[in-house]
Amino acid sequence: MTTPFLHSLASNQAIPAIYSSTFWPGLKLTKHHNAYLLVESPQTVQSLSSSVYGGGMSRIDRAVNIYVDKHFASDDPAGEIEVRLNKWQLPAASTAGLLTAVKLTHASVLEEITDHAVVFCCTTAGAGNAARASSPRTVFPAAYTPGTINTMLFIAGELTSYAMVNALQTAVEAKACALQDLGVKDAENGMIATGTTTDAVVLGVSGLRPDGSIPDKIHAYAGTATELGSCIGRLVYATVTESLLAGKEKAK
Repeated sequence: MTTPFLHSLASNQAIPAIYSSTFWPGLKLTKHHNAYLLVESPQTVQSLSSSVYGGGMSRIDRAVNIYVDKHFASDDPAGEIEVRLNKWQLPAASTAGLLTAVKLTHASVLEEITDHAVVFCCTTAGAGNAARASSPRTVFPAAYTPGTINTMLFIAGELTSYAMVNALQTAVEAKACALQDLGVKDAENGMIATGTTTDAVVLGVSGLRPDGSIPDKIHAYAGTATELGSCIGRLVYATVTESLLAGKEKAK
């Protein structure tokens, strides 16, 4: 099963639910009741992300995907996240933070060993504000609303900076493919959606093997013609699909 928390116990249970990586010792995903998902890496990773907190290029140890109500809107989302990080005693300086209105139990997780790397992918996905990037549409002020498709992608391996950009490109293409194959449409024009209006992705690259040793290979590319890129595409596609279907199943 790729939705490890779908049938977890009630949200008030005392112990958080934990998914430990099969291939990357020390990497774990924790669901802290209905408050947040936390990916923690055993090594500090180089991050490239569109996260509202800790985004851009940075060094992080963890990524957090925080649940908020679907009507949440804020002029200071980074400040809202920092308040929560302090409340939960999570080190703000080394954390990438996302906001989601998708139920955390719908999180989908997949991981795979590929060419000199381990790829770990966790996605929460909803399609309530699905949109097609190429078509004219209604736009809104800059007030932040929570992400509908959030992906946390961690790689144990070494990538060049341009390969990291390539990896994000591949991930976004795979997300669009998943929406196409599920027939998700832009509510304004009925055309196939390429994403939603509030998607975000965090990419973290350790630069090391899963055991912490120096890799034999530096990945210069992560496009769809590479083993690494192919793996990223499959995992993002599958987790976006699985999370969306989990939401539909629960809605029945």
